[in-house]
Amino acid sequence: MSALGLGTAPIGNMFTGVSDADARATIDAAWDAGIRYFDTAPFYGYGAAEERLGRALRGRPRDEYMLATKVGRVLDPAGSERAETVFRDVGDVEPHFDYSRDGVLRSFEESLTRLGTDRIDVLLVHDPDLHEKEALRTAFPALVELREQGAISWVGCGMNQHQMLSRFVAQADLDCVLLAGRYTLLDRSGDALLEQCHERGVRVVLGGVFNTGILIDPDDHATYDYAPASRAMLDRARRLRDACADHGIPLGAAALQFALGHPAVHTVLIGARSAAEIQVDTGFAADPIAPAVLERIAARL
Repeated sequence: MSALGLGTAPIGNMFTGVSDADARATIDAAWDAGIRYFDTAPFYGYGAAEERLGRALRGRPRDEYMLATKVGRVLDPAGSERAETVFRDVGDVEPHFDYSRDGVLRSFEESLTRLGTDRIDVLLVHDPDLHEKEALRTAFPALVELREQGAISWVGCGMNQHQMLSRFVAQADLDCVLLAGRYTLLDRSGDALLEQCHERGVRVVLGGVFNTGILIDPDDHATYDYAPASRAMLDRARRLRDACADHGIPLGAAALQFALGHPAVHTVLIGARSAAEIQVDTGFAADPIAPAVLERIAARL
């Protein structure tokens, strides 16, 4: 696994449309920057992110990168009344939750087709917040079956909450977890989960380490968890930004390197919709920050 991975929700037209050319340029820039872990899902753009990622990776040496996708939502023809979505230009399909064995296997096969590949390295149960019992009873056993068959390498779960992930780590045979937004410079509520994973040898992938932009600049990106940030959250983010400024360090660099610094963390995902954003984020990772300085910044929370 590479220290940085590419999260592909943005190139699935999240919040705004992205052209095929810009999506391809984003993936190419990530590859050129040394990124070799690619995270996607059927939910991202209702299949568009998987298709774009598959086209961009086609022809690249398959053993040189890791490919992660997810199960738990299947794509069906859209009905007359569609639910609201953060994705644009989603075509004539819509997702439905399905954590049954048949749903998991169907989702897996359809992802293979959209990605144009014969294997997935990491398969994650996606957002089972309202389906905990079904995930344990049918989804994870189906993934373990695929792992035993050699169709996938790692079984995991990806969520925006740490509490249920902790229960899954204790009860299911997981190789990895994807935790989004709950272990960041601003929000450290997932720390106990990371310690649990470290003790059990479960690999951790972190997403959302900028907390929807507030950890890039709380004035230009006054959002937290995809919603307007509270005054208290903005004040905390500004304290962190000011601490970074005292050391001449970009807030985004401190946020990214803080996430990378935990011993349980194997990969941190950066979500990008352009080659320029890849350049910014990889620059954050390369910006030299002494560990003692990062500790002082983190203490200003």
